[in-house]
Amino acid sequence: MNFELGTDGPRTLLVALDGSVTSMRAGAYAAGLARRQGSRLIAVYVQTVGALAGMSALAVQAAREGAEATAAELRELAERQARERGVGLTFVTRTGDPFTEIAALADAERADGVLVGASEHLGHRLVGSLAVRLVRAGRWPVTVVP
Repeated sequence: MNFELGTDGPRTLLVALDGSVTSMRAGAYAAGLARRQGSRLIAVYVQTVGALAGMSALAVQAAREGAEATAAELRELAERQARERGVGLTFVTRTGDPFTEIAALADAERADGVLVGASEHLGHRLVGSLAVRLVRAGRWPVTVVP
């Protein structure tokens, strides 16, 4: 396969943000990589819906308002940091299962790489984390940031 100068790096990188320490590290790493490679960066926040099952209508409304506030804070922070680093950023908010939504967005945007923070939950070492599920999907290079 022949490579053309200037086109052999990633054009589109997708980073998943959820406000955790490791996801914010993944965001910073992705911004640096996008800047160095001249890539487009897409940041996605996925509001999970599984946690809403069995809640009262009032509790569901409060959870959704909290998720919207988190999304707004993450968008502002990501856009500010991207601007400071000279990186083009698209911020996307989705609702659903994080794996399903991230995979669908990565496929739709033809992402050349997906970056996520390592899970901070001990149980994920036994049953599999989001990062493990993305790696097992085998559709894009996945970088897991500690």
